Amino acid sequence: MSAAATTTTDTTASTSPLMPTYPPAAVTFTRGRGTRLWDVDGKEYLDLLGGLAVTALGHSHPAVAEALAAQAQTLLHTSNLFGTVPGLEVARTLDRLLGGGGQVFFTNSGAEANECAIKLARRWGGRGKHVVVSALGSFHGRTLATLHATGQPQKWEAFQPLPEGFRHVAWNDLEALESAIDPSVAAILLEPVQGEGGVNPATAEYFGGVRKLCDERGLLFVVDEVQTGLGRTGEWFGHQHFGVVPDVVTMAKALGNGVPIGACWAKADVAAAFEPGDHATTYGGQPLAAAAARAVLGVMEEIDAPAQAREAGAKLTQVLEADPHVAEVRGLGLLLAAQLNDGIDAREVAAAALGRGLVVNAVTPTALRLAPSLLITDDDLADAGARLAQAFADVEAAS
Repeated sequence: MSAAATTTTDTTASTSPLMPTYPPAAVTFTRGRGTRLWDVDGKEYLDLLGGLAVTALGHSHPAVAEALAAQAQTLLHTSNLFGTVPGLEVARTLDRLLGGGGQVFFTNSGAEANECAIKLARRWGGRGKHVVVSALGSFHGRTLATLHATGQPQKWEAFQPLPEGFRHVAWNDLEALESAIDPSVAAILLEPVQGEGGVNPATAEYFGGVRKLCDERGLLFVVDEVQTGLGRTGEWFGHQHFGVVPDVVTMAKALGNGVPIGACWAKADVAAAFEPGDHATTYGGQPLAAAAARAVLGVMEEIDAPAQAREAGAKLTQVLEADPHVAEVRGLGLLLAAQLNDGIDAREVAAAALGRGLVVNAVTPTALRLAPSLLITDDDLADAGARLAQAFADVEAAS
């Protein structure tokens, strides 16, 4: 083989400018509109993943695009040493949607929102009362602290030693949680629906029991709404299905509809544990991201996003349950998992679906995750069912 040929092979195989933290991309997308995406070859796809539950209003929503364009010509950045108008308005709206009486810290991502919550819990608890208890199967981020809060030990090993102060118990098991509490525990950190863990909803009894335990033991109840928040589950926030009020709530994903922004909300008396200098961010809540979030929240309230998710989620559940390859559908609203029949590899189905122009995700080896735009139409849902059926047929034909 010539040197030139070797160089060409090496370039395509091993010298990508991107670090190898993801497998090589099967598709490169160039544009999106609503529930549709187009790749570099002009092929159209129906997106049932929503950028991992991010594009809740669909791709390139005009209200968000217009807000970004206007803000880009007005004010891009000042740092958090100074105030800006969009951030204050977004904070007030989030506090109202959460019932009021709280304060917000803006971040750039969900992991950073959870980092803020963990630091706040330690500051609130004081020296010696710093442990955070979370659930096995949970996912809270990829920073070192949020990675250890994540209840997936297989993700820890390459990065040991991880920060101390985290403890994990069985999901939806109140007795196991109670047994893990001692005087060193400051907070309980849970998702209303374990998204990356397989789309596993909590029960009202579990969340109610956790709230009672936290009240009795003097602990913070921290709810990770990064994937479940802002209408996705059929309520503004997933915990609202269960009739509890957390002390701290984290969010991100849908807040910017694709623009990086997250937030950590806490009851005012809990937020007061922070003093100037305790926590900070250069970019968190900067005007461009906050303007996008302001537009997102405005549209979501106008369309009643939770109602949209409830209605479309019920219809998508019917579409999935009608397919004989699907054993069970679980989740809330438009955060759903299709558990496949024994012997069907969800990764093979997701790959076949992509070939048929349908974007879904194998959230476990045996389940597909679906988190489409809350504005998905009945025609889109029928199209999705047809494409998924074709994908199952393709997998069967290849076996």
